[in-house]
Amino acid sequence: MTDARTLSPARLGLADVLRVGAAGLRARPARVILSALGIAIGIATMVAVIGISSSSREELLRQLDRLGTNLLTVSAGQTVFGEEAKLPENAAAMVARIGPVLTASATGEVKDVTVRRTDHIPEAVTGGIVVQAADLNLLETLEGGVARGTWLNAATSRLPAVVLGSKSAERLGITRPGVQVWLGERWFTVIGVLAPLPLAEEIDRSALVGFPAAERYLGFDGHPTTIYERSAEDAVEAVRAVLPRTVNPENPEEVEVSRPSDALAARAAAAGAFTNLLLGLGAVALLVGGVGVANTMVISVLERRKEIGLRRSLGATRGQIRLQFLSESLLLSALGGVAGAVLGALATVAFALLRGWPPVVPPWSLAGAVAATLLIGTVAGLYPAMRAARLSPTVALATT
Repeated sequence: MTDARTLSPARLGLADVLRVGAAGLRARPARVILSALGIAIGIATMVAVIGISSSSREELLRQLDRLGTNLLTVSAGQTVFGEEAKLPENAAAMVARIGPVLTASATGEVKDVTVRRTDHIPEAVTGGIVVQAADLNLLETLEGGVARGTWLNAATSRLPAVVLGSKSAERLGITRPGVQVWLGERWFTVIGVLAPLPLAEEIDRSALVGFPAAERYLGFDGHPTTIYERSAEDAVEAVRAVLPRTVNPENPEEVEVSRPSDALAARAAAAGAFTNLLLGLGAVALLVGGVGVANTMVISVLERRKEIGLRRSLGATRGQIRLQFLSESLLLSALGGVAGAVLGALATVAFALLRGWPPVVPPWSLAGAVAATLLIGTVAGLYPAMRAARLSPTVALATT
């Protein structure tokens, strides 16, 4: 006959633990769904925020690859007396003589001249549109294109003809070439509308005429205000260093040089900071969901005292009771986590496709979602599991 002192409680395998935990959840489906929903919302928010941010960044990187990072702009700064400096009239030609420079072109802002839809609109209503003289090779340097109509040529650059940037045309309500606008004190014919230029958004807000026409009809002084140049990729920094002295040998400190692609990179960094804020909000939602899981498990322990007492009286150890309720908490959190990860990924794909971006859902965000749910499940279920394990079998069975 076996000595009772040599008997030991049966061990629960992983399959047994999962089966027992799932049975506890199936008994309360409505409460389980509502608790899992809190976890799902938090996880979906975090995955979607990371996915949308990654998709946006991927689109930005692709855009930079298409546009190139070898474009530099030269503009006039200020004199030592705080006055606005002027670039020499032959500044673009001097920049083009730099060895690694592939192409260079200039624009010059025409002061005190506005463009309006008709001559009946007050001069103060400019719509933020700037009138600029432009070199004929400007689009070549910017690698831009014409959406409708044509670009300036040797003939039209001497005539009262204007090409509108994309935003300028939108603000003037012009959708096709051939119409006329009131520019300065005379009518100019719109011969083209440009496609958007991400690296030169100031051109999008401009009305562009030829240098000869600007001097003849608008009183332009011939001094450029901005020089655009493209050089070989591996020589950008070297060209950047010599541009001020090349453009203005006597006063290089009055010349400012910038790299438009840096603005796009800064935009990505700003988007990353905004992403961190949204991730914080998602974490708060996840924390609220975890509190909901803990609340569900505490109530479950109170409602199932007799079940706990019966199991203890039949030989279940405190450890097995703890494991049962901890497994329920983990399964409940995992259910919400998986649902949230799927919802977040679907939201990312839908939003990215709607915006025309490449959908990107980083694998680490999904792995992090699973890890977060397991951590939440463990923390939320630990106290209820320990409370259940401490119940005395006799007290639990006597509870009504």
